[in-house]
Amino acid sequence: MAETNADAIKSDIAGYDGVLVAFSGGVDSSVVAAIAHDTLGRDAVACTARSETLPEAELADAREIAQEIGIRHEIVEFSELDSEAFVQNDEQRCYHCRTMRLGAMYDHAKSLDIPVVCDGTNASDPGEGHRPGLRAVDELDVYSPLLEHGVSKEEVREIARQYDLSVSEKPSMACLSSRIPTGLDVTEQRLTRIEKAESLLRTWGFKQFRVRDHDGVARIEVGESELSDALDPEFARAACDHIGDLGFDHVTLDLQGYQTGSVSPD
Repeated sequence: MAETNADAIKSDIAGYDGVLVAFSGGVDSSVVAAIAHDTLGRDAVACTARSETLPEAELADAREIAQEIGIRHEIVEFSELDSEAFVQNDEQRCYHCRTMRLGAMYDHAKSLDIPVVCDGTNASDPGEGHRPGLRAVDELDVYSPLLEHGVSKEEVREIARQYDLSVSEKPSMACLSSRIPTGLDVTEQRLTRIEKAESLLRTWGFKQFRVRDHDGVARIEVGESELSDALDPEFARAACDHIGDLGFDHVTLDLQGYQTGSVSPD
């Protein structure tokens, strides 16, 4: 029987005494965590970095999926807002963020005497436009098994289904700072109101969405299949009332719908 990509990753991981998985609870890192746990058991650790840019709902999801996998789950805390380079929000913001986040992972791995840090970068990621965070992955010598073995995003979801992971169809999520246009400072106030606004959209039943913060103007993006719901006058009134109350001067709906990186460089 031919060896699958998942089998090849298991063979690699089996050669390590232990691994720490940079774990967001998204489908990519969940697949890596599931394979690592399947291979190493207690010697595999999923680690989530908690900061102002991580929505509490995503942290809760990470806890739940780690429990579902059965992998040991630990949380480290840090603040990207301690970095002036990150706060300035230039074209390298994701590089600064990923460097700090993975640095926290390496520090924690060292404290646990774990030799390897791995992440969920997949083979589709390098081709998805401006991705400065990938430079941090390369510079820090993070082991990216999905990328190493050419596993595309669709293949990742297939492996997730094989492991019966509840996140197999979960939409991609980026950190809250990705909602702030390049060149506009990342502040705790902006991150907080974005998180609260997106929490409302989640409560109202939307699945794929972003709230972009254009210095006081909330620009709502929703997936194409949900756009008709967002055009409902009742939703428009609720969005203006409740999202406007969070500190936004104006609330708008983007008729082009959800687009990744719509406030970042191409």
